[in-house]
Amino acid sequence: MTIRVFLADDQALVRAGLAMVVDAQPDMRVVGEADDGLDALAQLATVTADVVLMDVRMPRLHGVEATRRLIASGTTAKVVVLTTFDLDEYAFAALRAGASGFLLKDARPAELLAAIRAVHDGDAAIAPSTTRRLLDLVAADLPVPSPGPDPVAALTGREHDILLHVASGASNAEIAARLFLSEATVKTHVGRVLAKLGLRDRVQAVVWSYEHRLVRPGRGDDAEPRQIPLR
Repeated sequence: MTIRVFLADDQALVRAGLAMVVDAQPDMRVVGEADDGLDALAQLATVTADVVLMDVRMPRLHGVEATRRLIASGTTAKVVVLTTFDLDEYAFAALRAGASGFLLKDARPAELLAAIRAVHDGDAAIAPSTTRRLLDLVAADLPVPSPGPDPVAALTGREHDILLHVASGASNAEIAARLFLSEATVKTHVGRVLAKLGLRDRVQAVVWSYEHRLVRPGRGDDAEPRQIPLR
């Protein structure tokens, strides 16, 4: 299967470099390019893409709002936002808007290709621990959850445990070792958690867990999951 990639960046040289790397792969091809958010949305309404590489800072319509509108349209395309600075607040906003991760513009070609393949396969384009460090910087500004039903009531005890480990930044291999499960079993549980909570990928699970206060902000690997009693 060929992965169809769309490029949205206001710098022509950046788009040319991305296109060269992507089109050199036997399993990928560039299906369109745009130099601002509005043009990207207009083209993506008629062009089918599997993965969109979306620059954050673009004229007319920035990448965060373009991502929000694209996801709201019901697209099946996955968005990876491109940013110059690690832990950029715009990158966090893009994750909340529905992006499947972010990638630094100085990433090596192999990292770019791995990110595209990862989100196409339903995984995250960045390590959940990186997302968690980003969230730790802005956790104080997250809205207080509205009173309502237990947010994890639909999950089984095992799924609840898996979610807490995902939210703390653990990989499938790390979760498997901690819970004495196979990686395949962990992957199955993660898929069920995402489906029950209506989340697109692991990055969205981390964001969701922060927004629902299932994890306590910390520093780096000090962030810890907060146990929520199951009813």
